[in-house]
Amino acid sequence: MRRREFLRLVGGAATAWPFAAEAQTTSKVHRIGLLSSASSSAGANRLQAFKQGLRELGYVEGQNLTIEYRFAEGRENRLSALAADLVRLKVDVIVTQGSLATQIARRTSPTIPIVFAVAGDPVEGKLVTNLARPDGNVTGFAVMGAETTAKRLEVLREAVPGVTRFAALWNPSNPSSEPEWKATEAAATALGVHAQSVEVVDPERLGAAFTAMTGAGVGGVNVLSDSMLFGQRMRIANLSAQYRLPAVAWTREFSESGLLMVYGPDVADMHRRAATYVHKLLGGAKPADLPVEQPTKFELVINLKTAKQIGLTIPPNVLVRADRVIK
Repeated sequence: MRRREFLRLVGGAATAWPFAAEAQTTSKVHRIGLLSSASSSAGANRLQAFKQGLRELGYVEGQNLTIEYRFAEGRENRLSALAADLVRLKVDVIVTQGSLATQIARRTSPTIPIVFAVAGDPVEGKLVTNLARPDGNVTGFAVMGAETTAKRLEVLREAVPGVTRFAALWNPSNPSSEPEWKATEAAATALGVHAQSVEVVDPERLGAAFTAMTGAGVGGVNVLSDSMLFGQRMRIANLSAQYRLPAVAWTREFSESGLLMVYGPDVADMHRRAATYVHKLLGGAKPADLPVEQPTKFELVINLKTAKQIGLTIPPNVLVRADRVIK
């Protein structure tokens, strides 16, 4: 299956960094922090991609680089303390995963450069005011979830054409999630179907959320982008199968965990690219010098094993568009 290239620089053509020429040769040991709402195991492939990007630039953990890892393990109320800990350590750069972690890191330090390896719409989420030239100390890589959630709902509706009531599963504590919910609601109106908001802040409430959706006659679920929900993707996939609810999410790890469908960008590659921004910032660049990058191409992943398990036949016109099929 061919791999799609999908990132570009906002406000100008992408220019390849001269990685080999700019690889670290200094003996200085840099210290960076990584702040995430999820657990280390939940995003292992993303973390691996990020560290691979750093190695390609000449940074070797334990030699000329120290990474301070701070994972909230799904408990978002821990993020403020974890961010404060990174600031006390005087890290050179903070790398964040998710809009909420980015927002809290920026609130904790207005001076330490921050790179979000993944976030929703950073303008709607009030992380930056301008994509082409970010203000303050924040820049990074955005999935622009509000712009793609409508497409996810459209693809899900094509997969289950008889369904007229869909749910949006989202975390209201995430600053990027409300714009995604509004986009889902607008898309549902345009498609002539009903969208029901299902808010979950506490992972322990996921089971109750699926019970409520089934009771309300929901026939499909759009999982909106969020670090906490990403960390719970295996449970969400299992609940979706248990309740025989077709579901779509934004990143391929969901389908690999058993969810029916995914439509979104390659988030692991976004993490690899985030290493280039860390490199530039360590070299003296300012966040305002580095435009926020956003995806231009997306991938559709369909898990046929799950489709069979829930008794669903994917229409040929949907299946033929898939970039990857899990059998």
